[in-house]
Amino acid sequence: MAKILIVDDAKFMRNILVKILTANGHQIVGEADSANEGIEKFKELSPDLVTMDICMPDKSGMEAIKEIIEIDPNAKIVVCSSLGQELMVMEAIQMGAKDFIVKPFKKEKLAEMINKIVQEP
Repeated sequence: MAKILIVDDAKFMRNILVKILTANGHQIVGEADSANEGIEKFKELSPDLVTMDICMPDKSGMEAIKEIIEIDPNAKIVVCSSLGQELMVMEAIQMGAKDFIVKPFKKEKLAEMINKIVQEP
């Protein structure tokens, strides 16, 4: 079981992630609807894993990933992107994100990926 922080400006997307992740035995320790709030909650909650949306109103998920990796170089971040954001996703991986999933995602694929990343040392 992992403690997970969900960062996405869309409430319905956070709800979908909560449902999938809790059904797979994970604990949602926090939700954030902006990149800045996500960074603050990361500092406060020290989650095992963060799901990060790329496009948000205050600053991009890319900037948030960079800041979180500066806080904790071992942070485990999964990028949640829309189709057409491949370049940003590749950049996020180079910055330290562990993997990505494209919206709308398949429950099984998301659960499998999260379980794999959480088990990595």
